[in-house]
Amino acid sequence: MNKQVLKRLLTYTKPYFGFLVLALICAVISVTLSLLVPVLIGDAVDLIIGPGQVDFDGLPMILWWLAGCIVGSSLFQWLMSYCTNVITYRTVKDLRIQLFNKLSAVPLKFIDQTAHGNIINRVVNDIDQVSDGLLQGFTQLFTGVVTIVGTLLFMLFADPLITLVVVVLTPLSLFVASFIAKNSYKHFRNQTVTQGELTGYIEEMIGNQKLVKGFGYEERTEEKFGTINEKLYGQGQKAQFYSSLSNPCTRFVNAIVYAAVGIIGAISAIYGRLTVGQISMFLSYANQYTKPFNEITGIVTQLQSAFASAQRVFAVLDEEPEIPDDPQALRKTSCEGRVELSDVSFSYDPERPLIENLNLLVHPGNRIAIVGPTGCGKTTLINLLMRFYDVNEGAISVDGTDIRAITRNSLRGSYGMVLQESWLFSGTVRDNIAYGKPDAPDEEVKAAAKAAHAHGFIRRLPNGYNTIIAEDGGNLSQGQRQLLCIARVMLVDPPMLILDEATSNIDTRTELYVQEAFQRMMEGRTSFIVAHRLSTIKNADTILVMDKGHIIEQGNHQELLHKQGFYYRLYNSQFAASEEA
Repeated sequence: MNKQVLKRLLTYTKPYFGFLVLALICAVISVTLSLLVPVLIGDAVDLIIGPGQVDFDGLPMILWWLAGCIVGSSLFQWLMSYCTNVITYRTVKDLRIQLFNKLSAVPLKFIDQTAHGNIINRVVNDIDQVSDGLLQGFTQLFTGVVTIVGTLLFMLFADPLITLVVVVLTPLSLFVASFIAKNSYKHFRNQTVTQGELTGYIEEMIGNQKLVKGFGYEERTEEKFGTINEKLYGQGQKAQFYSSLSNPCTRFVNAIVYAAVGIIGAISAIYGRLTVGQISMFLSYANQYTKPFNEITGIVTQLQSAFASAQRVFAVLDEEPEIPDDPQALRKTSCEGRVELSDVSFSYDPERPLIENLNLLVHPGNRIAIVGPTGCGKTTLINLLMRFYDVNEGAISVDGTDIRAITRNSLRGSYGMVLQESWLFSGTVRDNIAYGKPDAPDEEVKAAAKAAHAHGFIRRLPNGYNTIIAEDGGNLSQGQRQLLCIARVMLVDPPMLILDEATSNIDTRTELYVQEAFQRMMEGRTSFIVAHRLSTIKNADTILVMDKGHIIEQGNHQELLHKQGFYYRLYNSQFAASEEA
């Protein structure tokens, strides 16, 4: 699995292949110069045989070469680090852009069924883990491999016997590194998954803090958080335990190699095969040879965490994208507003049917109200009209054309939506109103705000239309946020409307004004109105009463009251008591 993840990660570095080659060249030069240092030190030691036996003429030249090698090695080490940083950060930037773009391409089903905190964790934290792992991994990979190969070549040239001893002991380091990597990866993967679960839970609780406090849920929230956190602690502890083995284990192997080189070197010196300076050189090489194993094993923690995080990122990238528009799909530029549903069936879960064999014909300019108990399929019907979801069976057509033969953007551009849950982004009031028409002049923005009865409170804001709104409209009341969303739709002036409890968060007096504005706006436009307050839909041309995914009653307000059926009972449950009073 790690090989597949690594191979896929490396494909993202292809655009920066030039930096990769330059980094490798710098690594070779830097390591070569650093490997010359022990040779020069050994030669210097051999020039200092004992008291009165120092070659002062030969030492200065060696010292100059020594200084040049050290400075040159450091310079090329810096250049290599610069190249690897460029590769890492640009690769991660591309990966994050691709992941964010993917979130715009996946079906709405994925967003609905995945905790939002978990998604955020993948875009931010997981990619940061990949960045850290790549950054250290690239640096250690380049210098480590070149150091190992270069050291072996230098030692082989100087003394094959000692080189053979080092090579024989090398598999011990590889075995230790492999054992630690295999065991730590599993635990780091579980740790990353639990981190996503914890982030999702925190995001959910913080986003609904008023409900948590309103229902006295604090203690149960803390208990569940403690459970997930304890699970994360256990998995993190296991992961850190295995990763913490790397340093002492590799140091133990390094000590064995160093001792073996020292002993065999001393014996060789006794028999005159090596000088004291050459023993010094070999001891330095023993350290340099084993150091890469120590470093590479030491970053197993970050590498395994990076692989686990990359796997979660790739899981999103591998999600099936939303079915693309047909190349021959119609780009709708005008809309009469004739909507027809023919034998439509749909369910979110195949085992739980929701809408079955639904038929409906809406003529241009009709006002269609949709009422019914919670879970009857009202919002689902809106999702199908907007093609947020595709029908399982049957067809929905607009002006006689199946909506699957119309581009999504042009279809959705034919509707103006005002939902019960208002959404605003961090920016000016003007930018939020002009979200659907960014190039709208200020006069049109103000006209839309006036039509939505939002102009009055906007003028009272510190900077009027240039006032910065906090994230999700946090510095505005819920009613004010909804008025801005209504103004946003009024500015776009779409040919069809969808109003899903559009005035649910507005005071009664303002609601009357907004309803008047909606009445003017709905004139000549096909409109779908989802409402729980039945007083807002008395003037609808047709009222659809839904229950369990079926239209059980259909007609205008008076006709449905006259039938004394489901709608009659629903209406009386809301208004009978007040009318008697």
